Amino acid sequence: MGVVAFGRYHRPVTRIVLVRHGESQVSVDHVIGGDKGCTGLSDLGRLQVKSLGQRLERTEELGTVDAIYASTLPRAVETGEILSASFGGMDLAIEPDVKEWDPGPEIDGLGWDEVEARFPPLDPWTPHDRRYPGSETWAEFTHRVGRGLHRIAAAHDGQTVVVACHGGVVEQSMVAFGGLSHHGEHLSFQISNASLTDWYRPDPDEPWWRPAGRWRLMRLNDAAHLEGIS
Repeated sequence: MGVVAFGRYHRPVTRIVLVRHGESQVSVDHVIGGDKGCTGLSDLGRLQVKSLGQRLERTEELGTVDAIYASTLPRAVETGEILSASFGGMDLAIEPDVKEWDPGPEIDGLGWDEVEARFPPLDPWTPHDRRYPGSETWAEFTHRVGRGLHRIAAAHDGQTVVVACHGGVVEQSMVAFGGLSHHGEHLSFQISNASLTDWYRPDPDEPWWRPAGRWRLMRLNDAAHLEGIS
């Protein structure tokens, strides 16, 4: 069961800890990394995730982890597999809805420079526009990620869950859990590889001056364990 300290009290919570994957090989190669293009983590990315796992084992800051999830993309799956060893080797559950924004089949696997040359930025742009042929709109991405995060939370009420996912998913958690409007397109976050973003939802019996059932952000983009790792 997840717990969070409130002064001298410890109350049960539902806790969702989002971990952005380590550095990906497609980032090193400057390639679009969708379902076809993604080839997993780089050597540095594996080192980053191992450093996070070592930190979590040493500090036990997450308490008891009840489940670990990953998106379908190889860089997230590899991240989840490395981290699962820090939680007793528990099975990794795959959740398609926490996959990164889908670039579509036409540009997946192409180099960044080629894509920029072929598809100039949309002006004006709205979250309902497709940036590339067959790509997901930002609004569709918002809906999909929110659906996945809320489904995971419902399946693990009162528990702590780690989700190996993506920078875009961390951003969309601000909409799903934080209530950020307009699909979050007016605000952007710098999300480091192998960083922690930590949400919790207290039980309904917490102090009366807090709105019941509201998600709260404990920390965003915590990457202290990467100090000294180049």
